Amino acid sequence: MFKSRHQMISLAIVLVFGFTLFYIGTDGFTAFTEETARTNKLIEEQPLLPDITLEDSKGREYSFDEFEGKYMLMTFIYTACSTVCPQLEMNTAEIYESLPEKYIGEDIVFMSVSFDPERDTPEILDRYRTYFGSDGETWRMVRIPDEQELQSVLDEFGVIVIPDGEGDFQHNVAYYLVDKDGYLVDVLDFSDVEGAKARVLETLEQEGEG
Repeated sequence: MFKSRHQMISLAIVLVFGFTLFYIGTDGFTAFTEETARTNKLIEEQPLLPDITLEDSKGREYSFDEFEGKYMLMTFIYTACSTVCPQLEMNTAEIYESLPEKYIGEDIVFMSVSFDPERDTPEILDRYRTYFGSDGETWRMVRIPDEQELQSVLDEFGVIVIPDGEGDFQHNVAYYLVDKDGYLVDVLDFSDVEGAKARVLETLEQEGEG
């Protein structure tokens, strides 16, 4: 009897300990994966875009300050990707085309950032943008030529990029909604196009009412 009771107490302690760890590790049961936990942390911390130099598909160079006063919907891609990136950009095109024209370029710009600057030259980006309806102005495709600057952006926004040694990358995928002051305000599921449309439109409409 004593042994059985001791075993029950030990089991209870293990269960409570495990329950506590799970609660802490999942941000109170809201994050059931490492990616979700990372996303929740980003939304909570709202990092600021670092001061770096972009080069776009037209060979122009500027910083993120170029878009001060406008929201940005950002994606991180590489043009040689044959799996998730094309779908990501097709979904981006759907969001881009769904927004009222009055907002495009005035209140929000779209930004596809390559994390493969060695191969994704302005010429490559200029060709790639045409596949998805990017005009190179209100929806720009850019690279960050400086490796350290590129890494700083990836780190700030929790973008994981792992070379596979054969020219491709393993990477996470999402939409990153940046406010008019350059702070990340939301991370959106790229596969939930309708949800992303609604979130972006709601943000723009609320801004217009403010």
